[in-house]
Amino acid sequence: MGPSVRSRAISSALRLGVRPIIHRIPGHAGGIRTARSTVDAAALLMRPGSRVRVLPLNDPQLGTGRDERPVTGEWVVSRDAESTAGGDAGPAAGAVLYLHGGGYVVCSPRTHRPITSRLALDTGLPVLAPRYRLAPEHPFPAPLEDAVAAYRWLLARGVPASGIVVAGDSAGGHLAAALAGEICRLGLPGPAGLVLFSPWVDLTCEISLRAQERARDPYISAVSARRVARLVVGPAGFDDPRLALLTCAWTDTPPVLIQVGGDEVLRPEAEALADALTSAGADCELQVWEGQMHVFQILNRVLPEASAAMRDAGRFIRTVTAPAAAAEPPEAEAA
Repeated sequence: MGPSVRSRAISSALRLGVRPIIHRIPGHAGGIRTARSTVDAAALLMRPGSRVRVLPLNDPQLGTGRDERPVTGEWVVSRDAESTAGGDAGPAAGAVLYLHGGGYVVCSPRTHRPITSRLALDTGLPVLAPRYRLAPEHPFPAPLEDAVAAYRWLLARGVPASGIVVAGDSAGGHLAAALAGEICRLGLPGPAGLVLFSPWVDLTCEISLRAQERARDPYISAVSARRVARLVVGPAGFDDPRLALLTCAWTDTPPVLIQVGGDEVLRPEAEALADALTSAGADCELQVWEGQMHVFQILNRVLPEASAAMRDAGRFIRTVTAPAAAAEPPEAEAA
């Protein structure tokens, strides 16, 4: 079965109206700041659904006695779920740690509420979306340091690692996978699972550049991604081994779900990561959604394919965090 009428219409609109602009996005700090301001202004119009609560988080971590990074961002919690996220009634039994996409240079927890709200509804778990530092002001590994701080923050507040799923999209997918590797290297207890939506696996963009002519991606350009990647890595370049997901050892990796659109230029990267994980012995499920674009899941309120993909992600998260759970929360048609 091919993509829905809505999916084809949205893809066509993006291909004609958005892709030419993104393809020419300048690879310098000024252009990035302009794009960031535009995205942030648009995000102010994005309201969370009535079935979730959004709770701000701002913990400077001054009283820990350790040199910990501040943890800021937001909790997204289903109103129907019993959760103590952000409260004082005790630790939550589990949580989703969601790392937003945006090429490491734009976006925020607010821009990704369509995804975090849906995850909260479909899983019954609170979703923590940290606000990590962005390039070019803060090149890699600054975002990874912030992601590690958020994961440590959950553990320190009594959320068991066996109840935590790390998830992310695009650059946030790269960050989520890098965090899984860093958790292993630091000797921290590993999460229950890893969910990656259209992950940006290869920041050198060598794979996506080779796929550029064959892909029918409605709006992502490998050329512009490479320009942005140079800002992300900064003066240190691409030598940091934590950037290279395809050469990671992937020891003690939790179950992984990867979803990627069939038409996007990053599809070969997702397939290469799935191969690397499977070769390392990890339990990895790769879903290629025919005719879909980059991070199509963010349109789960309007696209039937995106809604179905989010349901699959919710099932995966419930399975790895509570395998014995007999009941499932009702399916959410909209966040």
